[in-house]
Amino acid sequence: MDPTPLRERLQSAATELQLALSDSQLDQLLAYLALLAKWNKVYNLSAVREPEAMLTQHLIDSLSLIPPLRRHTQAAGLNPWRLLDVGSGGGLPGVVVAICLPEAQVVCVDAVGKKAFFIAQVAAELRLANLRGEHARVQELKAAPFDLITSRAFASLVDFTDWSAGHLKPGAVWAAMKGQHPTEELAELAQRAPDREVFHVEQLQVPGLQAQRCLLWLRPKTPA
Repeated sequence: MDPTPLRERLQSAATELQLALSDSQLDQLLAYLALLAKWNKVYNLSAVREPEAMLTQHLIDSLSLIPPLRRHTQAAGLNPWRLLDVGSGGGLPGVVVAICLPEAQVVCVDAVGKKAFFIAQVAAELRLANLRGEHARVQELKAAPFDLITSRAFASLVDFTDWSAGHLKPGAVWAAMKGQHPTEELAELAQRAPDREVFHVEQLQVPGLQAQRCLLWLRPKTPA
């Protein structure tokens, strides 16, 4: 299919999100989209099948995370920094972060081997030296600690933070991408995990997507 309309939509979305992506980064994002669509036919990486829908629901949705990540890491003085993407699936948002924020060292972990293998293939084909795929349950992952841990519609806030807490550096935080404001999950977190707190919630505007998205920032509570 002609990639020009996809590129135009991707460029327009990046502009709307105030992201100054280079031609090389746009090329890599579209190459990743092509790989995702190709491998999805065999590996069942996503329920979304059409590249046009994947562009909005996966790529641009993940792009909406880039400005908040950049603000946080710059404010914290992190350069370079390490990101763990938990339950990454086909590499969302981890691959997008690795392309758009080259100062980030990104590890995508997934319990499904074929998904982790796909991430490794993406890293090799797109020559992303800052991207790695790991086949493991996050609780059993062997890796140096991370500055930031993210997930995209992976699990409840309690489970996400429970399973990945051991991978946080001192002072590190979680950033969980969700759809609608997860009122029930927040109540469960307050009841079952009083040692953790949500310190910021921001609405994410996803160009071309008529659906609610939010980003929840969490951290371990400092003992009184």
